[in-house]
Amino acid sequence: MWLFIAFLIVPIIEITLFIQVYSLVGLIPTLAGVVLTAIIGARLVRAQGLATIGRVQSSFNDLNDPTEPLAHGAMILFAGALLFTPGYFTDAIGFSLMVPGIRAALFRFLKSRVNITTATSPGFQTHRPNDPDVIDGEFEEIPNPENHRPSGWTKD
Repeated sequence: MWLFIAFLIVPIIEITLFIQVYSLVGLIPTLAGVVLTAIIGARLVRAQGLATIGRVQSSFNDLNDPTEPLAHGAMILFAGALLFTPGYFTDAIGFSLMVPGIRAALFRFLKSRVNITTATSPGFQTHRPNDPDVIDGEFEEIPNPENHRPSGWTKD
């Protein structure tokens, strides 16, 4: 239902804004404004998208939760689609999504509305670098265990 309302209301808002801007500045500046916002939006999407890809890769390398950088990437992608759509209303929403503070606030709002459940496999443990609870060690296999007595570390 919300999607239907959006597809109905957004074009009406866009047409109204085109008429208002056209009546103030004329045809050529109105069309130039639409093209200019698309060009500026493409540059912003490229720059912020590349930075977000770096944050996603970093979170994967550090075995951190990649949810937030992935959500920011999705919002940047959506903002890019809005900025390429001709219109001043969609451009305003697209440019607002390019502001990191607005994306962070939207992420916090969406995170509070979504119930997240995780599952792990028994015996599966992720290794986090510099985690004080993880003990790194080495072992040596004993070729003939019958000739050695128990170490005392295990119950036999």
